[in-house]
Amino acid sequence: MKVIISAAGTGGHINPGIAIANKIKEKSPKSEIIFIGTNRGLEHDLVSRAGYKLKTIDAYGLKKELSLQNVKHIISTLKSKKDVKKIFDDFKPDLVIGTGGYICGPVFSVATSRKIPTMLHESNAYPGRAVKMFSKKVDTILVGFEETKERLEGCKKVVVTGTPTKIKKLNISTQRKKKMLEELGIKNDLPIVLIFGGSQGARKINESVIQLALNKKIEKYQIIWATGTKQYDIVKEEFEKNSININNIKNVKAIPYIYNMEELINISDLLVCRSGAMTITEICIVGKPAIFIPLPSISANRQEDNARVLKKIGAAKIILNQEVNGNNLSEEIESIIEDKQELEEMGKVANSIAPNNVEEKIYHEIEKLLNQDLK
Repeated sequence: MKVIISAAGTGGHINPGIAIANKIKEKSPKSEIIFIGTNRGLEHDLVSRAGYKLKTIDAYGLKKELSLQNVKHIISTLKSKKDVKKIFDDFKPDLVIGTGGYICGPVFSVATSRKIPTMLHESNAYPGRAVKMFSKKVDTILVGFEETKERLEGCKKVVVTGTPTKIKKLNISTQRKKKMLEELGIKNDLPIVLIFGGSQGARKINESVIQLALNKKIEKYQIIWATGTKQYDIVKEEFEKNSININNIKNVKAIPYIYNMEELINISDLLVCRSGAMTITEICIVGKPAIFIPLPSISANRQEDNARVLKKIGAAKIILNQEVNGNNLSEEIESIIEDKQELEEMGKVANSIAPNNVEEKIYHEIEKLLNQDLK
């Protein structure tokens, strides 16, 4: 089996592609897999780290406003089809898989025109531009949410599989948890609120936590807070302006980046974070309550759509990005933390919609599609 996976830009697009590739190699070790991406996104690092070859093209996301830069990007993206054709001619794929993002435009334009079996995976509750553009042309669309299926009527085949992720529910011993907290300088007798905004951080979330900490609102719980590598020094300076050492904030452990996210999610009592599709999936798998602060978007509020899926079933609360501040964040955290029954129930409800055997389901659909094509 020779497979091309189209994935670019963010981890939310690339990591599901890598997870699918890993499952294909597990089930069919002789399979050949290459990725198509760009030289600009995280794929340049993540794909090579996962052990796969990356072929790059000069493609860009299209913006609504008319500008010289946007026109140049449109021309580059259209020209990139020539490079895609060359990759296809050399590799001769049996299957082309896309996990969303602008890179799918030129790749799937060539794949569908050549009638190569095609499959798209959509992690978000609301289908992205690439999925909507090719929804009627591709053979199979795999989706992370049941709600997404309802928004893709008239397609050849839509299957709810869930979104692949590396994070799993762990049974962490009391001794291991105690050691982890000691290493972080965190107490063992207060609930833990894990706050993060992605690898680059989230400015509005960070500003709200700074307000919360400076107002000394943190008494009944403690925070593990990933500021993001690019914002850590900014946060540090804000505390220094108030004569506070970032390493000595009462009941707060601020760090630039979380490398052991799987462990920390599992030992936390409540999460405060963005609501990307991957994060939503991980929260459901581990079974944790959350307060979502969705990343706003001018074109489509996909993160808000994702968050509302969990809010609707009682597994999460939402504070909009433009509304969040230290006071309302503190009030929302305390209202959940103080009610242990609600805390537990929200986690159970989140876990009740966690997808099972995601990669197995996806591989099953790959087999069905290729077997169908051979008949």
